[in-house]
Amino acid sequence: MLRIAGLVKRFGGVAASDGLDLEVRAGEVHAVIGPNGAGKSTLIHQVSGALAPDAGTIAFEGRDVTRLSMHERVAAGIARSFQVTSVFARLAVLDNVALAVQARTRSCFSFWRPAIEDVAAFGEAMRILDRVGLAARAGEAAGALSHGEQRRLEMALALATQARLLLLDEPMAGMDTAESEALVSLLHELRAQCTLLLVEHDMDAVFRLADRISVLVYGRVIATGTPGAIRANEEVRRAYLGDAMTA
Repeated sequence: MLRIAGLVKRFGGVAASDGLDLEVRAGEVHAVIGPNGAGKSTLIHQVSGALAPDAGTIAFEGRDVTRLSMHERVAAGIARSFQVTSVFARLAVLDNVALAVQARTRSCFSFWRPAIEDVAAFGEAMRILDRVGLAARAGEAAGALSHGEQRRLEMALALATQARLLLLDEPMAGMDTAESEALVSLLHELRAQCTLLLVEHDMDAVFRLADRISVLVYGRVIATGTPGAIRANEEVRRAYLGDAMTA
């Protein structure tokens, strides 16, 4: 589904992506792990269109999307979450999702009509909220949600775009144990609908969720494989996981 070849992104003398190659198969949960500064978030920014690479190509479902804008990639089927939760805090939870549905289904001119007039958009938005476990909070301001609930609202916004590839940049960050468990359960359910590319520091969540894992060090993938193969990889243990992960 996603093929990245020779990706390069430099910030001054630092290569955040250094000839990076990566392939993500349709229907899988593919996790990217690595030490701080390895270039994981920079990778997500480039796949989503938030950052333009200096060199290399990004192909989605056989189409070169390297130079497409962020909104063009969303229209093509790629959506993302952010390390810092990004929702419309003053709007109701339902309004957040209804606007995302409306943005997908309307032209840029009719988009500015009041969303409340769009019964279909609100119906779809409620179904999405029910799926992510937020239907009971639909009428509340998004800013009143807990951190974990706002993460789930972000997932709802991505689902409203009908994404086929969902990019998740540290979705567990800042969550307590209960919130993390709830999100892991939700991601297990979402894998039936879309392919997931996951950047995450919570190794327990990674090894529970991922079909394959790629290890990123100094802007390059040093290993890709199943969770079992990554646990057993000596180079990966030396570079990142450590002996504790072999237990």
